[in-house]
Amino acid sequence: MMMQHSAVGSVVLAVVTLTATAGMAAAAPASGKDAAEATRSKVTDNLYMPFGAFEDAISGEDPKSKAMIDRPDIGGVQVVVPWKAIEGNRGEYRWSRLENALKYLQGRHKKLFVQVQDRFFDVAMNDAGVPQYVKDEGGVAPTIDENPDNPTTHGAMAAQWNASVRGDFQATLKAMAKKFDGKITGVNLPETAVEVDAKRDQTKYTSKSYIDAEIDNMLYGEKVFTKTQFIQYINFLPDDDDHKRMKEMFDLAKKKQIGVGGPDTLPDRKYQMENSYKFLHQYKGALPLVAMAVQEPDINAKDPNTGRPYTRERFTDFAHGYLGAHQLFWTTEADWLQKPPV
Repeated sequence: MMMQHSAVGSVVLAVVTLTATAGMAAAAPASGKDAAEATRSKVTDNLYMPFGAFEDAISGEDPKSKAMIDRPDIGGVQVVVPWKAIEGNRGEYRWSRLENALKYLQGRHKKLFVQVQDRFFDVAMNDAGVPQYVKDEGGVAPTIDENPDNPTTHGAMAAQWNASVRGDFQATLKAMAKKFDGKITGVNLPETAVEVDAKRDQTKYTSKSYIDAEIDNMLYGEKVFTKTQFIQYINFLPDDDDHKRMKEMFDLAKKKQIGVGGPDTLPDRKYQMENSYKFLHQYKGALPLVAMAVQEPDINAKDPNTGRPYTRERFTDFAHGYLGAHQLFWTTEADWLQKPPV
């Protein structure tokens, strides 16, 4: 089965403020699940940046992006943090970079969402952003991305279907919750689209064990983050043509009040509409938070209804009106961000 992966697989640390809609001044600070509830009827525009790019911005090395963070119509920044950035040796966690990000944004009344990244696109297996001990113990699987919108690429991900790997990953989530629960506005796990390269895999991957592991991590995250809103990105699942497993995930998200989102906003695109988008629409209003990203390839993609690139209004109207999104995480390349705020 050809999987539709996120348009951009780079790791991003996400910081998001729950504020008023575009064009309005940022709202007073609020955190965690209370903040999510307060914005159910609004769409907040936020940035997303790779972790390093965010740090370059706040250090002043990238003044253009730093100015974007401070815009009154921007609620915050979404940054995806690779697993290895917060854990070195097993059980040894490093929080200073996240603490610095949180302090900077809190000082500007912005909120922080952290995406904990365990899968990496267009990289060699040795370069996957997981702790070295996971690699040494054979806990990384090769992946292949056959997205028709991009050339075929190879990547890698943590073998979450391996109980030991998943245990270590969940220990990291637990340690993060102990340190940041109620301080960070949200924590999310990345997209579910994956295609393990069976010809090179040595981790005993199966699509069932993979989906079971994704569900287990989703439920564990909701368990340990009691104040911060936990979110699972869901876009595609392997060997799930009847969508029974995807429905299972959405049912659990509704029951447990777990946030849901996705790495790409592509209005009326066939593959997306036939997969997670139909569930987001069906469960609209029943989930505590829906967070969608508008990444670089999204802004260049053609609207199937017009044959031209999507507009900001088209992204926003579809994300909020059809998918029920409360948060939009925008690439800093979006055209409207190149202009002064209205």
